[in-house]
Amino acid sequence: MRVEPSNPEEVAEAVRSHGRVVAVGGRTKRGLGHWEGATVIEMGGVSGITEYQSSEYTFTALAGTRASEVEAVLAEKGQYLPFDPLWVEAGATLGGTVAAGMSGPGRFRYGGLRDFLLGVEFVDGEGSLVRSGGRVVKNAAGFDLPKFLVGSLGSFGVLTEVTFKVFPKAVETATLRVGCADAGMAVERIVALASGRLEVEAIEYEAGAVWVRIGAPGKALEELCGEVEGLWPGEAERLNESEGGGFWRSLREMEWARGEDCLVKVPVTPSRVVGLEEAMGGCVRHYGVGAAVGWLAFGRGELSRVDEVLKAEGLSGLLMGGGGRRWLGRRREDVITGAVKRALDPEGRFPGV
Repeated sequence: MRVEPSNPEEVAEAVRSHGRVVAVGGRTKRGLGHWEGATVIEMGGVSGITEYQSSEYTFTALAGTRASEVEAVLAEKGQYLPFDPLWVEAGATLGGTVAAGMSGPGRFRYGGLRDFLLGVEFVDGEGSLVRSGGRVVKNAAGFDLPKFLVGSLGSFGVLTEVTFKVFPKAVETATLRVGCADAGMAVERIVALASGRLEVEAIEYEAGAVWVRIGAPGKALEELCGEVEGLWPGEAERLNESEGGGFWRSLREMEWARGEDCLVKVPVTPSRVVGLEEAMGGCVRHYGVGAAVGWLAFGRGELSRVDEVLKAEGLSGLLMGGGGRRWLGRRREDVITGAVKRALDPEGRFPGV
């Protein structure tokens, strides 16, 4: 069964009227919006920017609002979401982005989605509308519930409204491609860039190269690019604006995954990359946010093998779709998360944590 509310009050009524519910937005995260036997709450009609204070660098929007709509409005004022939300062109919504905890390459320098989320409104398991946080950067003290909803996958409630802070967009950016013979070399170069003084915006690794994005005004940008090129003469190539922009766009839309059935997000550290590379042959791989996040794309036939490899490596992975489950690898019980789940959803209306 599906219901299509048009405002937060109707979302609350939908939750109260059904025993098991799951909210979906743009369906860009594939399997995350599936729960067998649950009523589907279509959030597309609960959309629109309700408040935008460009001088305060904040905006509030209903959860079904597409990220592309927000980006267009922000761009008119020279502002943007620095964490680079994913699947924007594919139709990702703000609520789904928050619930899935999906940050893009800009997280490396500026922080992730949770660092920009100021306040939320959501429907809890008893069908009540709950507000937490605020609509301004200066906020009241207390339990930071909005941050807890980031990456909660709809387990605690249905998001109906979100408030974000934003940043002014860099006047100019440049992209460099640094060739790497193997994963070990890539890790060394990632660490050198991350620990240096350059303060690059983004560092990503795939297909034999480390990709670097730098933002700065004219002359400073040229000098910073020159420093990167000087670190590895002949191996660091600056791309033209079209090539660089095309890479970051395709990365945010996850086009590198080549349409594979399964897509898994794995928290890693640079020290884990070489071992994961050696163990994950047969999967399409990408490492983002300075090698803090590993992405694996593969066919359904590889699901069991990937699960076993992640267990052996002591890693857990969020399965975006294709496997009929949410997690692969080794997961540790989180007592605090369980307590929050019981407090916000005592009747178990939402999917498990």
